[in-house]
Amino acid sequence: MGDDSEWMKLPIDQKCEHKVWKARLNGYEEALKLFQKLEDEKSPEWGKYLGLIKKFVTESNAVAQLKGLEAALAFIENAHVAGKTTGEVVSGVVTKVFNQPKARAKELGMDICLMYIEIEKAEVVQDELLKGLDNKNPKIVVACIETLRKALSEFGSKIVTLKPVVKILPKQFESREKAVRDEAKLLAVEIYKWIRDALRPPLQNINSVQLKELEEEWVKLPSSPPKQTRFLRSQQDLKAKFEQQQAQGDQSDGDEEEETAAAVDPYDLLEPVEILSKMPKDFDEKIEAKKWQERKEALEAIEALTKNLKLENGDYGDLVRSLKKVVGKDANVMLVSLAAKCLAGLASGLRKKFGTYAGQVVPTILEKFKEKKPQVVQALQEAIDAIFLTTTLQNLSEDILGVMDNKNPSIKQQASLFLARSFRHCTQATLPKSILKPLCAALVKQVNDSAPEVRDAAFEALGTAMKVVGEKAVNPFFADLDKLKLDKIKECSDKVELSGGKKGAAGGGAAVDKKSAARAPPAAEAPSKSSAPPKKTQTAAASKPSAGPPKKGKAAAGGKTKKTSDSKELSETELSAEVCEELAAGVLPASCLQQLDSANWKERLASMEEFQRAVETMDKAVMPCQALVRMLAKKPGWKETNFQVMQMKLHIVALVAQRGQFSKMSASVVLDGLVDKIGDVKCGGNAKTALMAIGEVCSLPWTAEQVVSLAFAQKNPKNQAESLNWLANAMKEFGFAGINVKGFINNVKTALGATNPAVRTAAITLLGVMYLYMGQPLRMFFEDEKPALLAQIDAEFEKMQGQSPPAPIRSTKKAAAEEQGEEATEQDEDGGGAGQDIMDLLPRTDISDKITSDLVSKIGDKNWKIRKEGLDEAAAIISEAKFVTASIGDLPLALKERLCDSNKILVQQTLSILQQLATAMGPGLKQHVKALGFPVITVLGDSKSNLRTAAMATLQAWVEQTGMRDWLEGEDLSEELKRENPFLRQEVLGWLAEKLPSLRTVPGDLMLCLPQLFACLEDRNADVRKKAQDALPSFMMHLGYDKMNKATGKLKPASKDQVVAMLEKARAVMPAKPAAPAKTGGKGSAEPSRAPSASRSAAVSDHLDSKPEAKKVRGGGGAAAKKPPSPSDEAPPLSKEKECNGSKKPPVKGKAAAGSQQGPAGKKPAAKGLKDDEDKSGPIFILIPSAKEQRIKEEKQLKILKWNFITPRDEYVEQLKAQMATCFAKWLLDELFHFDFQRHVKAIGVMIERLNSESDATIGCLDLILKWVTLRFFETNTTILMKVLEYLKLLFTMLNTEGYHLTEYEANSFVPYLILKVGESKDVVRKDVRAILAMLCKVYPASKLFPFLMDGTKSKNSKQRAECLEELGCLIEGYGMNVCQPTPAKCLKEIAVHIGDRDTSVRNAALNTVVAVYNVCGEQVYKLIGNLSEKDMSMLEERIKRSAKKTPAAPAKQSAPEKTQREHPTNPNATFLRKPVQEDPAKLNQSRQNAQHSDHPSIPKEFQLDLDMIEQDQNSVCELPDLVQHKLDELLEPLMIPEPKIRSVSPHFDDLHSSTASTINFVISQVASGDIGTSIQALAQIDEVLRQEDKADVMSGHIDQLLIATIMQLRLINSTHLADDRVDKKDLIKLYSCIMGNMLSLFSMETLAKEASMGVLKDLMHSLITLMLDSRVEDVEDGTQVIRSVNLLVIRVLEHSDQTNMFSALLVLLQDTLVSTAGSPKVSELVMKCLWRMIRFLPENINSLNLDRILLDVHNFMKVFPKEKLKQLKTDVPHRTLKTLCHTLCKLTGAKILDHLSMIENRNESELEAYLRRAVKHSGNLSGMKNDRGNEKATHGMDDRMSKAKVSDILSEIFKKIGSKENTKEGLTELYEYKQKYSDADLEPFLKNTSQFFQSYVERGLRVIESEREGKPRIPSTTVIPQHGIDSSISSSNNEELKPAVYYERLKILRQRQGLENTSRGLGGSEDEPPQRPAISSLLSSKPPVASSTDMLHSKLSQLKESRELYQQEHNTYSSSPSRSHTRSASPAANLDDLKKRLERIKSKRQ
Repeated sequence: MGDDSEWMKLPIDQKCEHKVWKARLNGYEEALKLFQKLEDEKSPEWGKYLGLIKKFVTESNAVAQLKGLEAALAFIENAHVAGKTTGEVVSGVVTKVFNQPKARAKELGMDICLMYIEIEKAEVVQDELLKGLDNKNPKIVVACIETLRKALSEFGSKIVTLKPVVKILPKQFESREKAVRDEAKLLAVEIYKWIRDALRPPLQNINSVQLKELEEEWVKLPSSPPKQTRFLRSQQDLKAKFEQQQAQGDQSDGDEEEETAAAVDPYDLLEPVEILSKMPKDFDEKIEAKKWQERKEALEAIEALTKNLKLENGDYGDLVRSLKKVVGKDANVMLVSLAAKCLAGLASGLRKKFGTYAGQVVPTILEKFKEKKPQVVQALQEAIDAIFLTTTLQNLSEDILGVMDNKNPSIKQQASLFLARSFRHCTQATLPKSILKPLCAALVKQVNDSAPEVRDAAFEALGTAMKVVGEKAVNPFFADLDKLKLDKIKECSDKVELSGGKKGAAGGGAAVDKKSAARAPPAAEAPSKSSAPPKKTQTAAASKPSAGPPKKGKAAAGGKTKKTSDSKELSETELSAEVCEELAAGVLPASCLQQLDSANWKERLASMEEFQRAVETMDKAVMPCQALVRMLAKKPGWKETNFQVMQMKLHIVALVAQRGQFSKMSASVVLDGLVDKIGDVKCGGNAKTALMAIGEVCSLPWTAEQVVSLAFAQKNPKNQAESLNWLANAMKEFGFAGINVKGFINNVKTALGATNPAVRTAAITLLGVMYLYMGQPLRMFFEDEKPALLAQIDAEFEKMQGQSPPAPIRSTKKAAAEEQGEEATEQDEDGGGAGQDIMDLLPRTDISDKITSDLVSKIGDKNWKIRKEGLDEAAAIISEAKFVTASIGDLPLALKERLCDSNKILVQQTLSILQQLATAMGPGLKQHVKALGFPVITVLGDSKSNLRTAAMATLQAWVEQTGMRDWLEGEDLSEELKRENPFLRQEVLGWLAEKLPSLRTVPGDLMLCLPQLFACLEDRNADVRKKAQDALPSFMMHLGYDKMNKATGKLKPASKDQVVAMLEKARAVMPAKPAAPAKTGGKGSAEPSRAPSASRSAAVSDHLDSKPEAKKVRGGGGAAAKKPPSPSDEAPPLSKEKECNGSKKPPVKGKAAAGSQQGPAGKKPAAKGLKDDEDKSGPIFILIPSAKEQRIKEEKQLKILKWNFITPRDEYVEQLKAQMATCFAKWLLDELFHFDFQRHVKAIGVMIERLNSESDATIGCLDLILKWVTLRFFETNTTILMKVLEYLKLLFTMLNTEGYHLTEYEANSFVPYLILKVGESKDVVRKDVRAILAMLCKVYPASKLFPFLMDGTKSKNSKQRAECLEELGCLIEGYGMNVCQPTPAKCLKEIAVHIGDRDTSVRNAALNTVVAVYNVCGEQVYKLIGNLSEKDMSMLEERIKRSAKKTPAAPAKQSAPEKTQREHPTNPNATFLRKPVQEDPAKLNQSRQNAQHSDHPSIPKEFQLDLDMIEQDQNSVCELPDLVQHKLDELLEPLMIPEPKIRSVSPHFDDLHSSTASTINFVISQVASGDIGTSIQALAQIDEVLRQEDKADVMSGHIDQLLIATIMQLRLINSTHLADDRVDKKDLIKLYSCIMGNMLSLFSMETLAKEASMGVLKDLMHSLITLMLDSRVEDVEDGTQVIRSVNLLVIRVLEHSDQTNMFSALLVLLQDTLVSTAGSPKVSELVMKCLWRMIRFLPENINSLNLDRILLDVHNFMKVFPKEKLKQLKTDVPHRTLKTLCHTLCKLTGAKILDHLSMIENRNESELEAYLRRAVKHSGNLSGMKNDRGNEKATHGMDDRMSKAKVSDILSEIFKKIGSKENTKEGLTELYEYKQKYSDADLEPFLKNTSQFFQSYVERGLRVIESEREGKPRIPSTTVIPQHGIDSSISSSNNEELKPAVYYERLKILRQRQGLENTSRGLGGSEDEPPQRPAISSLLSSKPPVASSTDMLHSKLSQLKESRELYQQEHNTYSSSPSRSHTRSASPAANLDDLKKRLERIKSKRQ
């Protein structure tokens, strides 16, 4: 039982690890209860068990293991952190649980695995289970298979990845264990349920009996697919849906079932087979053999290999060429079909990887379709169908179109049938109109073919296309087909069944209708910009319902009204004159018709007026447009001679076009007449208006083509010129969308050659407008023109350069416009743009016949010179042809080989040919991307940078022509990235990062690149890592964060954490997707955005290069065109872009123009963008009180990463961003962390602007700003670096002005990184950094900067070493040797090492620094530097000699310039004497000499006065402040300080406006000096200031600095001086006395005392308590006095410091001392006593406390020391201290205390909150006894009623407390309060049995309390703060055992030691104390009267004061020392009289 009792007390987590199994069992049981009880999944409690869960499952004791498994299951189910344990726990389950005999253990093990899957860890679980299958124990294997089966059954095939499972399945069927085979069979059945026949191929090789059994089982399975029954945590919505379906009777969605069934592709489950190495070795010979049998053998061998269902990727180029040759040229049809089968096998086995070869093979197969034999045709069909699946229709379209005009009907038929089959595999997205249009045009021609089989094939293809994309999309292509043919197409469409299983017309048409309807509302708004009548007409028309099937599109399309009439009237036939008249008669007045052809013009005019009125009132639905316009054309028609009638007629044409359903047929009736009148002076305007109206309804592209062709069919130059002018204007009004340049480009060329200048001018003007939209490619059409004409064209283009296309104001209402727009959209998605349309129009040459086999063999020759000749020839062929077709024979393969050429010159030449080819071939280049494009990417891995540059230029040229889609499809790109070549990876990733953001969609194959991208993120090469990080946001933009995050699951845990952190970072800067081009406004707005993107214009491309996403803004930012530009400074460029647009799309997030639209998200309206810009006017920093302190605390407690790194890792950046998020405006934060450095520059600009206006907030965020700046130091961009340095200079200037001083925390996270940049290679950067370091000294002590610079001298960078050494020299010159920290000797030794450096600049810098030291401390330098080599020493001596020779000139050079540069003079005296500008070099030099010959060798020369110079210098002394009045005498002599003469003439602090702070900094820095004399001098100067109340204010802002210097000095004494026998201990006591006197003065002034910060107070208290406990101090003479002074100082610090800071400091100090095992336990004891004292005064101070901060510190304390841990300490005092503090706070504030927990994160988890709640709850139910002690209200009125027994109990309790060592003070306090309430209480009975000492102790304690309560001077005693050794024994544990005699004896010894008995020293001096410090004597007076060090100090001061007064009266020499003990002061005092005289003389002269 004894053992049991031991472990029963342990915490749960320790029980779980106990060696006794019962303890562990008990631990598991308790853990299980705890896990079930914990509600918060993120509770810190879970974290305790993270490392234990594996032990739970791998428990060796079977009984305990079951409980452990249950507990583990509860943990996994409930803990947020459980996922971290997946790997180890599942591994433990597999190895230690699955082999257990107990079924329950196995069951729990499985449940654990399934629970891990539920919490999103399926991949890890699956990996571990699959590893378990290799275990030798069959039990484990069976259990693993069973778990996999169960997981699949419950979670489904989407969660459990089947590929690896299927892969291992055949092996399990071969197992010797029947149990394993049976379980494998069950698993196979389960898998079959999910993937059906996809499982057959992988299992085809298992035992036939087993396969048969499986088949039997499979047949029994239900046909409906299974459903997921258990869901992941992230799938709770699916779960709800599933439950709902269950409730509704299991009605499932058929689509979902299909999707589930098709989720797994059998191909993915197969392992690839490598066949290239298995090919017959003589294959090449046999395939070329003359005998067909040999060729057949070779092909059969290949056929056998290609039957493998999945082939390994490799170079199949040679094999494909051989098979292609057989198909194309072999006469034996059997071999042709065999080769076709081989090609089909290769295509099926390689899939997308075969796409590279598709372009080579398809033309050959299509040509071979001329064969009639069915077996050949079938084999070719199978081959081409298999090949189609490896590529895209777009890549094959040119080859197909090439054979559509073939004379052989079989080829045409088979091509059409191939198209029909291909279309079935397409969708609306993969069959865009850009591809469909040319194919449909070719098929429509075949519909009219003479061969019926060709016609049928064409009908089938067209019907399939209609089914895929919908009727509306293809109707425009069927304009010329009659109804019968259309019906045939529809019939075919209905019969088609697509590969997705869609049937009937709903599949295509309905979807389109729905989509169109969805787009209707924005379209309806578009015409609001056009003239009123069109708007009205269109809106009215849109609102009408559709009128039957022919108008089906209208209702669906909404606002796009004319689309419907187009679909109706495109097939409108020409009406005869009779029909027209009949229709017109139905709608026009009879008189109107009669007078139309009247001979009288007035009647004709009247007829026209009636006609117009009729048209204006006519209903659109009944308006016969064709009939009306034919009536207008009726004689005289367009030959009308009267201009008024003609004007009216033209106006009516416009009206009919606008108001009716106007078809192209109607337009063709009037266009001839309109063009004829366009040049007419009077009627031309009306003609143009009518043409515009026709353009609106029939589409501008069609109208323009007709108008231009009609105009140039005439000979009238006026008409020609005006037609071109009209077209130029129309393009501006409609936009350029869909314009078919080819339709009128020849006419424009004709116009350019016209003799009439007006026609030429109009043509050039038109070209200028077209140039706006098309860019530089337009010029290609006119390169053959005469130079003079070309010059004119170029001049016009030059005018247009830089201009943006105007926003369209008219919208095309016809479907044609939409088609063109959508086509353009597709191109835009592809990354190409409108420029590609232009490239299509160029005449191209077929050069395939010039690429002969001789040329190809030349290019592949062994001799490099011949290879070069071949390349030269190829380049010449391309150059000569200028523009070539896509067919270039075998040139691609030849060039591909040259890209791997060993001769790099040839590689470069090949790249230049490929660039040339890109320009020449244009869009046709797409089909060569796989064959030629990817080898270019391979060259990017070359080690030569010039080759990489050339390859990248080639790549960019290709992408410009092909778009990005082809490059991203398939596995080729991921294969390239797999190459572990750092050059290739960084180039490709950089290229992707640039290109991806501009794409709207990308192929899904981009996912394949993710593993490589993640690998690159951890690449050894830093450049690769950086490029990968840059590319992350672009990938995420397309793939989404979730997909990418999921993909990290396959990484190793360490890698995963790193990559996930980077993903989070990328998520924050992820660019928005580019918006789709606008659909409204007639597409005019979309086109402008695309043309420049494809433009080759230098100006345009330059513009876009600098702003890569400007095109997006053009395409999608137009809505803001009507709004005023944004108010921000960055807005103008954007608004300029916006004005060019009329689209309604919002601006896109990205680097648009000048980047001003970064704020708003891509899809929000432009107004939001404006709003965000306005927000920038608000404050950029948010000032949060105490936020900086909180950050400092968190970093100290290691809650966050310490800002310390070699290069900044992502976690640092993320942490900084999170911290800045609370203090920085959101837009500024976005700018500061943007990946574009220009945004950083802008952000810094704003910070500079707001620096002074938001100075407080800047200081509040200073630590974060400096950290952010350090990140910029690691960038290589000089622009941002210079901007940052500029900001830093201004920042430090502001900090100096504000009097702010950097904290250690800020300095440590900034200065080391600034020093890194001092070694920058650029002079301008180094100069700025040096300037900043100089400024830094004003806000941060130079002595603290010194160690940072010393670290900098250890750098590998020689420039940095040299600069740091120079800077060290400057610091020593400016501040003296005191800056050398930790000691001058140590520093000088390190500096001297660099004298032997290899680098000259470092050597010189080191020598200069040592010389600077020599100038300060003379020959002592040789001691300080230690031993140097002979060579180094000789160099140093030489340098010192040289510097000595230059000494006279040195001051002149250094004085003023150095002051201005460094703000500190070379001679520190100058700071105190006068302003540097008044220093005369000669006089300064003289003063130096005087200083050297001084009679005061003991005084450091920095503190000597050059009085001779002062006496001579009349002018400068006028400036001298009159300071002799300050009574310094008291402080100087008695302390034996070498007289600080400098203070006697120091300037008045008020007069030193600019140098006050630096003076104080300087003096404070000397406080921490290693030289005792220097430190005493500094302390004396500070004490003088502190003792003058009117001057003490100047110390404000320097308190922390002073305290830190003091603490450093105390530590220095403790660590160095006390142990150093060479140091005179009297000097030490003197230094201690000065420090204590100084501190007492400081802490007497509450205003200054309250400035001390928490951290500094903590260090001060620690130093003081350490000093109190230091026995070495006691052993020194007068040491006890020092300790008493410390005691008094501690009380003063506790009383007068900021009480919140004090509490915090003590709590943190207590925590540190308890944690630390090294220190004495007495330290923590004294800290607690300080805390008790603070608690006692809580009632008085409660209102001034920041309770939130105190409670946060208590909370942090309790986190480090929870209740259990506190109780484990040796003493329970800390626990009681904390308890007392909490109870006191509760008592004083009540329930309100709970409102002060705001600073605690997760307060619900805080032990403190629970404790406070209990305390508050029970505060009202305290026992009577406690109430009597502490609560006056409760005791009120109980005096009389209290029984004697009760009184006795209370007093007994109180005396018990007084007797215990821990609660002495608390007992005394309670006794005092009791006596106050019951003054007649009799204490005698309780005291009579105690010792005499105890009685006097109690009485004395009560007196102390009384004096404190009544405000009397407090009596320092051991009851207040115990002292070390003898003095502290009163509060020690043996206080009652010691007799009073012992204490009297000790007291006597102490008095003798201090000279208080039998000596002349006494306490009389206290009466003569100066008035400045009245309280010291009273504070120090104590019983027994033991003099403190301060008493001695003041005694000596008073004596000296008297003696000094005597000197002043007698003007005599110094006679004798005032005290025997002070003979050492004779030397400095002897000179005092002379000094006084000279000062008096100077003063009297001035009067």
